[in-house]
Amino acid sequence: MATPHPLTTTARGADVRVRFCPSPTGLPHVGLVRTALFNWAYARHNGGKMVFRIEDTDAARDSEESYRQLLDALTWLTIDWDEGVEVGGPHAPYRQSERHDIYRGVIDTLLATGALYESFSNADEIDARNEANGRAKQLGYDNFDRDLTDEQKAAFRAEGRQPALRLRVPDEDLTYVDLIRGEVTFPAGSFPDFVVVRPNGIPLYTFVNPVDDALMGITHVLRGEDLMPSTARQLSLYAALIDAGVTSFVPRFAHMPLVLGETGNKKLSKRDPQADLFLHRDRGFIPEGLLNYLALLGWGIGPDRDVFSLEEFTAAFDIENVNPNPARFDQKKAESINGDHIRMLEEKDFAERTVPYLAAAGLFDEPTREQLVTAFRVAPLVQERVQLLGEVPGMVGFLFTDEVSYEADALKGLPANAAEVLEACVVALEPVSEFTPDRIQEALAHALVETLELKPRVAYGPPRVAISGRRVSPPLFESMELLGKDESLRRLRGLAEFLAR
Repeated sequence: MATPHPLTTTARGADVRVRFCPSPTGLPHVGLVRTALFNWAYARHNGGKMVFRIEDTDAARDSEESYRQLLDALTWLTIDWDEGVEVGGPHAPYRQSERHDIYRGVIDTLLATGALYESFSNADEIDARNEANGRAKQLGYDNFDRDLTDEQKAAFRAEGRQPALRLRVPDEDLTYVDLIRGEVTFPAGSFPDFVVVRPNGIPLYTFVNPVDDALMGITHVLRGEDLMPSTARQLSLYAALIDAGVTSFVPRFAHMPLVLGETGNKKLSKRDPQADLFLHRDRGFIPEGLLNYLALLGWGIGPDRDVFSLEEFTAAFDIENVNPNPARFDQKKAESINGDHIRMLEEKDFAERTVPYLAAAGLFDEPTREQLVTAFRVAPLVQERVQLLGEVPGMVGFLFTDEVSYEADALKGLPANAAEVLEACVVALEPVSEFTPDRIQEALAHALVETLELKPRVAYGPPRVAISGRRVSPPLFESMELLGKDESLRRLRGLAEFLAR
């Protein structure tokens, strides 16, 4: 690997400072969360600090609702931060909209050093000059205003023009060593002096983002590949900030791979359901499972191993081991990994996590003690069978209602002698006094497998549908115990009557 620029930070260990600085627009999406996760993991792995900053200078798009949703998302995922919004710290405030005075001070400093200059050229004038000079329009600004005299500036002002402020870009190649992609060079002249402050005095994101990083001592900028082209401008601004004494070093940069949708080669769109973090939560992803999967979008803990804990992840994670190639979001793999983490939960923990999903499905509002007991007793019966918490209500809902709804595929799969089988079940179970799974199984096995000589797969289909309304359900004998003898017999008779209509 090439040698970094001599002014590049050498921070390691506890001196590492990263930042997560989203704009509060729209719902949190998985690509954004992956960025937060990798920054968080890098800070925790090194014993450094993560700063959570809000880029809210676009009043037309930013919203308080989106800001609250970002807080909700990180809190749910247990991604914490050491400095920033809601926490505070030595570099407050941590919302750009509250830092205008700070930016004004830096702007004045850079004007005094000559790093920034006033630019009065408008778009039509730039296009006309490019055409006259045989220069392609797409090359944009031609650095015309770099050396305007005071008289020229006064003349423009007399016309009523207000200047933008542009950064004087170095007339030399700009090179940095990306922690993921290696050495990257931006040739001299590949981009012009760029606007950092609008004519109305409002600084642009291209200015305030690196300025905040510099003032907050950010040592490592870990962000998405789509932002990589802006690194040249950031390096130019950092050179000016160092010359002005605003900071003393350039941070290390790492550009993480894009997250692609399941098909095609396009970046996962914010409008794609797979990108919606809260949709994943609503469907029943647990933080452990979703974070595990997001960690795999560009990184791996080892060959042939996909499931690991958050602690294992932070212990092993290094940004330099991230793969630069695009990562594809695979819904089925994400759900499978989530299922693995569900099975790793303690039974009580799993049961507690299912209750909100049972309530959301309308199985109860405020659960009674009896309903909670049922929820906790049935939870271990389905923990091995679900990949998402949102699948639980469909599997156990029959335990919370007196009315069984028979699913079409369950009825279609019943054998021709289903009514006979159900009658045999009733006869076998009526004398059973100790209504436990063992006694229930013993009675039904004798009546259906031994007496009627049915194969178990055929024998237990009709009672399963009678009890749950489903072809696939929690274990039959345990379900019947939870319902109790009277209710189980009522349901067995109920399906027999339904089939006789």
